Amino acid sequence: MAAIPKTANEPVEEAADDVTRLAEQHLVQPWPVSGSIGAEARGRILSGEGIYVTDAAGRKLIDGPAGMWCVNAGHRNRELADVMASQAMELSYNSPWYTTNTPSAVLSARLAGHAPDGVDHVFYTTGGSSAVETALRFMQFANNVKGRPEKKLIVSRQGGYHGSTYLSASLNGRPRDHDWMDSASELVVKLSCPNPFRRPDGIGIDAFCDFLVEEFRQVIEEKGAENIGAFIAEPVMASGGVIVPPPGYLKRMHALCRANDILFIADEVVTAFGRLGHVFASKDVFDIEPDMITFAKGVTSGYFPLGGVMIAGRLFEELRRSNHSEAMFAHGLTYSSHPVGCAVALKNLDILEVGLLAHTRAVSDHFQAGLKALEELPLVGEVRGLGLMACVECVADRVSNNPLTLDLEVGKRIDKHCQELGLLVRPLINMCVMSPPLTISLSQIDDMTAILRKGIELTMDDLVREGLWKG
Repeated sequence: MAAIPKTANEPVEEAADDVTRLAEQHLVQPWPVSGSIGAEARGRILSGEGIYVTDAAGRKLIDGPAGMWCVNAGHRNRELADVMASQAMELSYNSPWYTTNTPSAVLSARLAGHAPDGVDHVFYTTGGSSAVETALRFMQFANNVKGRPEKKLIVSRQGGYHGSTYLSASLNGRPRDHDWMDSASELVVKLSCPNPFRRPDGIGIDAFCDFLVEEFRQVIEEKGAENIGAFIAEPVMASGGVIVPPPGYLKRMHALCRANDILFIADEVVTAFGRLGHVFASKDVFDIEPDMITFAKGVTSGYFPLGGVMIAGRLFEELRRSNHSEAMFAHGLTYSSHPVGCAVALKNLDILEVGLLAHTRAVSDHFQAGLKALEELPLVGEVRGLGLMACVECVADRVSNNPLTLDLEVGKRIDKHCQELGLLVRPLINMCVMSPPLTISLSQIDDMTAILRKGIELTMDDLVREGLWKG
């Protein structure tokens, strides 16, 4: 067995090899493939500062994905770290089954103040997957109490991503998510992906939107509104490739839900807490008022595992009026309403409110314009995004908009070149996703864009040299 480092901060030159061996021997990484599962060591990150992280080789890298869409307030934020330590010394934990802590109650009121009118209650979870799972279980519970046990179907979309727990993962619309994993497929109906870039040839954006809405209307007619409990949608599909839907799409889908008594769940695990310049994007960006909003990630800027689901108060009122006062929502988590997480989230909200939201809105156009210019490169089919999230999609040719089938690892190639140049990229097969910390400056955006451009150019050179692409 490898020697165990004495501390987490043991000098790199003394501990790096041992840590790699320890990971290979004992650590199971997320989303592994069977060929390396349980025997894999991924690149080490040692420290962070602002928008940067430092890897085991000592390279200072722009954190292009902000961890996993989450380090919104930046790395090594002293205010967040101090609050975390202070709350842990004041009250490190209490059981939510029979006690309440102050930070969770205060945070619930603060969140209700930012959410759409009437969406004024929150159930805290430990992350995005458990937030979505909670929303779905609440829908099922509510329909059981109302005497509608058949109203349980969930409508999601191809290309969407909602989590890794059993029910939440069943909603995912990425084929690779289901290739080797079981799911509750009998509970889910999937609609077409609202991706304008992949719409059928000869169809305009407005007609594409009409098609998507009509498809949902037909599903409601075929399955019966009495059998459909919820429709769930990310306002902007994040892991699916930063898919921004056609204008008016979400409002029209929301109207169909309201007309057919179907709960609209906005999955804002990525888009909330500043990523689009607002605490919640549903109302402020897309002008919709969901029945539930799931959140996680940026709520603590990644400093503590916390998530939750905002729920419209009218749904609780309906339950209180039912004939089943004894019905129990038998759902809970040991770390729900965690006092340390909620205290960090409160300070994170302070940081957002006093300037970071405004800063995000101020720099977003520059961020989007800089990345959009990468469409000049022959390998780039489209750059799309909103706020401080964007995707660079590479294609084999611009005429057919086909993905780069000759090399499905193109994203990893770009990421490798970018890391050597000073940038971490989130590679998704033929796509590169960018969602940096919201603290990023205009000049840092320029640095990020320049490195990404160079990384793509070097990848094009590789593909031509290896005979994989003609350019």
